[in-house]
Amino acid sequence: MLAAVAALDAPAPVVLIDGPSGAGKSTLADALVAHWPGDRMPQLVRLDDLYPGWSGLEAGSRQVVDELLRPLREHGTGRWRRWDWAAGRPAEWHEVTAAAPLVVEGCGALSRAAAACAELRVWLTADDEVRKARALARDRGAFDAHWEMWDRQFDEFVRAQHPIALADLVIDQAAP
Repeated sequence: MLAAVAALDAPAPVVLIDGPSGAGKSTLADALVAHWPGDRMPQLVRLDDLYPGWSGLEAGSRQVVDELLRPLREHGTGRWRRWDWAAGRPAEWHEVTAAAPLVVEGCGALSRAAAACAELRVWLTADDEVRKARALARDRGAFDAHWEMWDRQFDEFVRAQHPIALADLVIDQAAP
């Protein structure tokens, strides 16, 4: 993965990391940011921070394109709005500039519209049982009641957007 990033011919590339819940997107994004080649620290946007609630995968995917990626490409700045999960409402805006690389990770990050705004597109996959166990353990019960609904939303996103076909790298994260 680091070799693919190092080979990018862009001063501040955009990297999208997508895949189903529990596939390892956050872990990979953290490692990528920590070991980013060169001297410019990338900005990291997690879709978990902006989905408007448990039924918001599609809205979060659209927000990333409409508010962040396209404006970033066209004007050099983009933004995203944090979702306050405790209050159940939108919170503050965060600005992102084209002065530094950007990593966007989360379910729904790799739509067709988003892919057109990125230099590197990564799809993670993992065995369904492994990823469900990871996701439910990670969120210590907060995700349990929403798993089926979220997984259906993600399946709809995959059917509509075909993100694996958009990926430059496909990584199997099957190991626990």
